[in-house]
Amino acid sequence: MTKSERREPSHTLIARDLGIAIVTGRYPPGGIIPGEVDLAAQRGISRSVVREALRMLSAKGLVESRPKAGTRVRERAQWNLLDPDLLAWMFEGEPPASFVRSLFQLRMIVEPAAAEMAATFRTDEQLARMAAALDGMRRHGLGTAEGQAADQSFHNTILEATDNELLVSLSGSIGAAVRWTTIFKFRRRTKPRDSMPQHHRLYEAIRARDTVSARAATLVLLEQAHEDTERSLLE
Repeated sequence: MTKSERREPSHTLIARDLGIAIVTGRYPPGGIIPGEVDLAAQRGISRSVVREALRMLSAKGLVESRPKAGTRVRERAQWNLLDPDLLAWMFEGEPPASFVRSLFQLRMIVEPAAAEMAATFRTDEQLARMAAALDGMRRHGLGTAEGQAADQSFHNTILEATDNELLVSLSGSIGAAVRWTTIFKFRRRTKPRDSMPQHHRLYEAIRARDTVSARAATLVLLEQAHEDTERSLLE
């Protein structure tokens, strides 16, 4: 457990542990998870803390609690799969290849169009933030927390630059996907290919307000990321 995780409230840490256990299949859909009394006793905490953790999981669509029936894991179709926490929990374990494929299919639909729009509507201030994020990625490397945060900022700023509030609302989910797929790839023995050239081409296209090149650069970047992530699953 990292220092940042230790600073998290107790109910958040419990929700995380249970969430990881659910999305990785330890508690399958339809299964019953330990009750409040058992969880409180195991952790040495109050039932109210456990109750708050279960509320968090319920809000993400993972569980439902019923009187006298306990807390049951909901069917996967009812999970909020784009919740940033849930995406993080998926990549704590070994995400199914089908989930990784679906995630990149979604990104392929959203991000190339967003890059086109960003090339049209971006402001100088947003372009400066993209440049700063690229510099952070280059200086720290994508294998570090600092580099990954810069990468996330780069992609989030592109969504912001679309000037479309619905696309901007996806930044939490897209940013989490960017961050956790990168972390997952760098955990493996074979490190992913250098994606900085693709990031630079995307930035230059947006800077030049070249919508066609912005879309094309995004597709190349995502295709490489998808291939590297799937290769990591095979190790």
